[in-house]
Amino acid sequence: MTPPAGDIAIVAFAQSDHRRRTDDVSEVEMLMPVLHEVLERTGLKAGDVGFTCSGSSDYLAGRAFSFTMALDGVGAWPPISESHVEMDGAWALYEAWVKLLTGEADTALVYAYGKSSAGEVRDVLTRQLDPYYLAPLWPDSVSLAALQAQALIDAGETDGPALAAIAARSRSSAAENNPHAQLTGVRPHGDHLVHPLRTGDCPPVGDGAAAVVLAAGRRARELCDRPAWIRGIDHRIEAHGLGVRDLTDSPSTRLAAQRAGAFERPADTAELHAPFTSQEVVLRKALRLDDTVRVNPSGGALAANPVMAAGLIRLGEAAAAIHRGTSDRALAHATSGPCLQQNLVAVLEGEPRAA
Repeated sequence: MTPPAGDIAIVAFAQSDHRRRTDDVSEVEMLMPVLHEVLERTGLKAGDVGFTCSGSSDYLAGRAFSFTMALDGVGAWPPISESHVEMDGAWALYEAWVKLLTGEADTALVYAYGKSSAGEVRDVLTRQLDPYYLAPLWPDSVSLAALQAQALIDAGETDGPALAAIAARSRSSAAENNPHAQLTGVRPHGDHLVHPLRTGDCPPVGDGAAAVVLAAGRRARELCDRPAWIRGIDHRIEAHGLGVRDLTDSPSTRLAAQRAGAFERPADTAELHAPFTSQEVVLRKALRLDDTVRVNPSGGALAANPVMAAGLIRLGEAAAAIHRGTSDRALAHATSGPCLQQNLVAVLEGEPRAA
């Protein structure tokens, strides 16, 4: 029987400690403790899971089909139904959600990982640009984010002190709420890195992994005391050419949020995948978030930004807030590509608590 779209929930979330470098461990060694933890929280074994989906990047790893090696972390036996996306793990979660909607499985394991320390991530990310006009110029991710920040400043939508306040709030929240955050060695707001962005406006580069378990219907209630029900989820994309986009706005985020039902009633929490402070300004406007919404209580990507896992972590952190009872309705956002090119929005809800 195919479950209703709102009858699928995130029932467990786990993440690694995020570190500047993990030369002492492989991707598999970094991932295995996370997979064991998330399964232990539900009491499931790998063979009990109906579907497994992962997100990672061969470009980041520097070798083809690198995700097949990470499958050793799941286990070689018994055989599993498995898939992979060459994207942030948030899009792997979307694929798993669709799989559960078909009724072919009632549980799914989703994981993602990235070792940015394996190479120069700013150079690696240029390979996702238009191959004819932009990629040959090698504009790195920070330089492109700086273009977006300057467009926002020129439009009067933010300024340097406002961006500094976002950075300070995010890292203060991480220090209070997120023991996994990469706070050791995080730079102060500091000098300009690429004008107008200062070091504190940019995310730490680091390695990390995350995993969630999805379950449908009655199975979700068996595995979790307070499931985080996915009431809606959608993802959209902007035009590939940066020159034809308004970098001060994110129509794809707004449309994804509308299709996911985010505007039907207010949320109390929002986990936004905004690696740069200026991107939080864009996302707040697109998602119509006011000061009554707790934005990135985990610290967000400014406190820990493992490439290919940071978006999945936003969904996991939003779900974990519902599991703990600190949130009743949360928005989770993930992005990929330069200047918020691709955007996914999910609406998560917990069931009403007894009075």
